Amino acid sequence: MIRSLWTGTTGMNSQQLNMDVIANNLANVSTTGFKKSRADFQDLMYQILKVPGSQSSADTTSPTGIQVGLGVRPAAVQKIFTEGDIIQTGNELDVAIEGAGFFQVEMPNGTTAYTRAGSFKRDGDGRVTTSDGYPILPAITIPDGSRQITISETGIVSAIIGADSTSTEIGAFETVTFTNNSGLTALGRNLFVESAASGTAQTAIPGDDGYGTLAQNYIEGSNVNIVEEMASMITTQRAYEINSKSIQTSDEMMQTTNNLV
Repeated sequence: MIRSLWTGTTGMNSQQLNMDVIANNLANVSTTGFKKSRADFQDLMYQILKVPGSQSSADTTSPTGIQVGLGVRPAAVQKIFTEGDIIQTGNELDVAIEGAGFFQVEMPNGTTAYTRAGSFKRDGDGRVTTSDGYPILPAITIPDGSRQITISETGIVSAIIGADSTSTEIGAFETVTFTNNSGLTALGRNLFVESAASGTAQTAIPGDDGYGTLAQNYIEGSNVNIVEEMASMITTQRAYEINSKSIQTSDEMMQTTNNLV
């Protein structure tokens, strides 16, 4: 019975983590380029009371044995990098990636981060930046007096500058991919950095083989499905309740045993 108390506790702790993950998904249902997470679990050690195949009588062996599980623990919380809905905004600096890839972002410490959130802005120096002011890599600077900015599917940025009547190329987007997107480390603010698990960034022109194309005037929405998350939340709540009930029942059984002494 003591064993069942601790087993129920591991179940409650795991379901609490699952609820934390679901709550974060729901909180970011409207976050540009957000990728939902999923909690994975694995069973704990087993107490072997009887080894499978051991002698059960003079002439027979036990076909299954007795193995009592000791609960559950979190194994991973991984990002799910399916594409979100493509949403039209009409903003000429909004860019969505249709397919695989990430934009590159220069962090204040000089390192490179990666994002799917293509809601870009223009800072006081004309540089194209994220909503937090981090410059895009490779750097793209829009000259003063530019108008009719266009971004092609392959990332070429052009604009009509000053009194000119023809469009001039002023920069280009590049995108990167990773061997294992789920191995990326999330920084928050829609940013990721590479890790040993993700592999190194592979840079290419949008539209190259295996890389997505760009869509100007669009952003990628969150890939969170509210109905799926609500269903998972109900399942998690019920699992939490039943684990709590197993602890309560174990406690009542212990009280009954104590009353017999």
